[in-house]
Amino acid sequence: MDRLIDGWGREIRSLRVSVTDKCNFRCRYCMPAEGLEWLERDELLTFEEIARLVRVLAAMGVDEIRLTGGEPLVRRDLPVLVRLLAETPGVNDLSLTTNGVLLDRLAEPLVEAGLRRLNVSLDSLSHVRFAEITRRDALDRVLAGLEEAERYPELRPIKVNCVAMRGFTEVEVPALAELARRKPYVVRFIEFMPLDADESWRGDDVLSGAEIRALIEERWPLEEIPAKASSTARRFRFADGAGEIGFINPVSEPFCSSCDRIRLTADGQLRTCLFSRKEWDLKTPLREGASEEELERLLRFAIAHKELKHKINEPGFVRASRSMSQIGG
Repeated sequence: MDRLIDGWGREIRSLRVSVTDKCNFRCRYCMPAEGLEWLERDELLTFEEIARLVRVLAAMGVDEIRLTGGEPLVRRDLPVLVRLLAETPGVNDLSLTTNGVLLDRLAEPLVEAGLRRLNVSLDSLSHVRFAEITRRDALDRVLAGLEEAERYPELRPIKVNCVAMRGFTEVEVPALAELARRKPYVVRFIEFMPLDADESWRGDDVLSGAEIRALIEERWPLEEIPAKASSTARRFRFADGAGEIGFINPVSEPFCSSCDRIRLTADGQLRTCLFSRKEWDLKTPLREGASEEELERLLRFAIAHKELKHKINEPGFVRASRSMSQIGG
């Protein structure tokens, strides 16, 4: 089958699949304190529907699948979906992004089902500041989840993601960098993007990757590691550390020209960019009995219209039509 190529000549190899819009945290950069209006159960794609779409996309060369939410671990029986996807021909890289609070009890069944990589969101190692940002007193549970994940050598690399916000993250940088020196983790700082549910994002809120790197190098020199062209992160290692540091800079250093990613929302909408204003409905044709060939044609048509770039910091930039928790992290 022909590869999946967008209208700008980029080959699509990576799919983010949101399995739920629900989350057990209320992070200030993502969600109001009282949460959002959740999808009804029948609005969510079933595991079988997700697996079918992944099978069609894998036949077109999409070989990297990441499960997201909301918080994906609140979706009941998630290891069942992991096993379905791990057994899909053509899927070579199966990962999960989580806040880690349920990982202490789910790491083992996820690994047994075929999960091979893990991203854990963690913005502070201070109990007080963790509770301030997440509105939950759950840091010890997250750290226990990371410790549990370390027990499984199949689950590598373990990435720790921190959203970088001016006025908050500067204080966190030394402790998070030290975590990467002590542990076999890739600690990554992700620039704050305009995907907050309150729509209060301002460009001045962004703490750039370059600024964070300078803060780290005041203590420890970093050496850049080559990354593949489609990588979202610039990677660095310590001269005397176990792990790595990464910087994902979609605001200050956009990587749109090499973007190979698409997203599937929990309610079955295809998004060709995080900041898309248009979504392509896949749930309806799935539930109306569309054939594999019909799904393939729909997918190819949508991908042909993938945006060239997100246009943050450019005149005329328009926010995404949903918040990050509703799109899928």
